[in-house]
Amino acid sequence: MTQPSVLHIYKDYFPPVVGGIENHVNLLATSLRDIMATRVLVANPGGRKTIQQNIDGVEVIRVGEWGRPSGSPFCPSFPYWLRRLQSDILHFQHPHPTGDLAYFLARPRGRVVVTYQADIVRQRRWMWLYGPFLRWFLRRADVILPTSPALIESSPFLRPVREKCIAVPMGIPLERFARTPEIDARAAAIRAAHERPIVLFVGQLRYYKGLSYLFQTLRDIEADLVIVGDGPERARLADQAARLGADEQVRFVGERTGEDLVPFYYAADVFCFPSHLKAEAYGLAQVEAMACGLPVVSCRLGTGVEWVNQDGVTGIVVPPAQPEKLSGAINRLLTHPRLRRELGENARARAHAEFGLPLMIERIKTVYRWVLERKGPIPKFVD
Repeated sequence: MTQPSVLHIYKDYFPPVVGGIENHVNLLATSLRDIMATRVLVANPGGRKTIQQNIDGVEVIRVGEWGRPSGSPFCPSFPYWLRRLQSDILHFQHPHPTGDLAYFLARPRGRVVVTYQADIVRQRRWMWLYGPFLRWFLRRADVILPTSPALIESSPFLRPVREKCIAVPMGIPLERFARTPEIDARAAAIRAAHERPIVLFVGQLRYYKGLSYLFQTLRDIEADLVIVGDGPERARLADQAARLGADEQVRFVGERTGEDLVPFYYAADVFCFPSHLKAEAYGLAQVEAMACGLPVVSCRLGTGVEWVNQDGVTGIVVPPAQPEKLSGAINRLLTHPRLRRELGENARARAHAEFGLPLMIERIKTVYRWVLERKGPIPKFVD
């Protein structure tokens, strides 16, 4: 019997691009490659030539890119490749206007699955032009997979098509975040380099991450802020730290992945995820921190961020863009060790109950089967 085929469509792929969605697509592709003919279609930011690669047993087609206006790859041959790579299932990640418009132009065969990661925020001035295409695309989709139930209610683009939405939370390989003697030793070395408690941030340094507001809390908290990650905001953030006189309190350690990242979670006392805009709709770094038993301070955005980190259960959720609320939550955890431990234990339990990779893959398999066979009611997993 011929294996069903799936084509994953996004703008970038890990490796080499480090990011939550890029890594999510990698996990989907590598986890399903043994039971489905699996390929990935992305842009090639390295040049205008289209290249085909085999990465960990997955065929990755990187379409020549001529620029990236407003963050969207301009790839003239993307519609051609989308039509050429005929597949039973076309699995799009949103936001990705390049992929949506390519589908509109190419009209390829295949069932359409859309993982809806977030609404478009920064480029919303273009929504008068792109919005009608997005609405058309979502109506054409066979099924839409928001990453949390909260996103269905908060997104003006999802509410009109809620009947075809199935919330599928993103999962990660939790075993990568298990404690080992080596990790404990490296975590101890990180702690030894700090005389004060450690507040940790992990993520790409982008405009919606809210780090400017977190920096404003430093005068009110007796802790060091360790920032793991890199991105376009790094120079501006370094300048802000200098202006605030917080150079010695802020440590930029750059990008870390795998075994180089995990010790930072175990060295920290509190994980802070201060994203202040709805461009942040989930926050996989929260899940990683929770898997390591760290309580999380995050912001109430009306998205999946506060669905992942539950207020008073796995951490503390505060209003966005309010430094005094952030500092109050951080100080509450730093000064109450018992509460910190209780929320951390709850966080670990929630991570293992809801956000493991095997559970996510089983849910995706169920969605794929339903899309291909159309038997029975549309599946539901979480409320």
